[in-house]
Amino acid sequence: MLFLGAFQANAQDRERKVIQLSGIILNSDSTDAVPGVNIYVPKKGRGTSSGRYGYFSMPVLEGDSVVFSFIGLKRQTFKVPNNVEDDKISLILTMQVDEISLAEIEVMPYPTEDEFKRQVLAMNYEAPMTIDSRGNMSPETLLRWAGEMPASANENWRYFQQGQILQIQDRYGPRPFTLMDPFAWSKFIQSIKRGDLKKKD
Repeated sequence: MLFLGAFQANAQDRERKVIQLSGIILNSDSTDAVPGVNIYVPKKGRGTSSGRYGYFSMPVLEGDSVVFSFIGLKRQTFKVPNNVEDDKISLILTMQVDEISLAEIEVMPYPTEDEFKRQVLAMNYEAPMTIDSRGNMSPETLLRWAGEMPASANENWRYFQQGQILQIQDRYGPRPFTLMDPFAWSKFIQSIKRGDLKKKD
């Protein structure tokens, strides 16, 4: 019975037409390509990933459900039509940013609400509240705090995406070496002639 069921499934796959699915994957908020997107057909063992410029191409069967997934973007599914006249389908897919909202958390300076009320009632309201202009609001303090501030979720996602782009670029060749770039040398010589590198008083 198992052998017969597997034979029937293979026969059905052979009856379906093979389609060459290709296209470009873009960000929804811009025209930037998204490299490294996982493109696969679940339970079939077929898949690929988008290239450096967001382009992909893979063979699929009629009726297949193709899944597009990437970290930080919402997963999307494309259903291949059953009756396709041509043997190829081209797509321009835009992927939405997957935003996760966490529940609100109230942070209290005291362990219990009763303790907080007691401390509020014990406050000395007669003491004037002065703001030291050279204290917490000084430029030096603000710069130090800005340097110690951790990266936001958006910055972490962009840093991760840039790392993936560099990994994909390394597959197709070495990274550009600006020391041997004649255009970079031309800009450097022009900046010397203009006096951009002179120390300004």
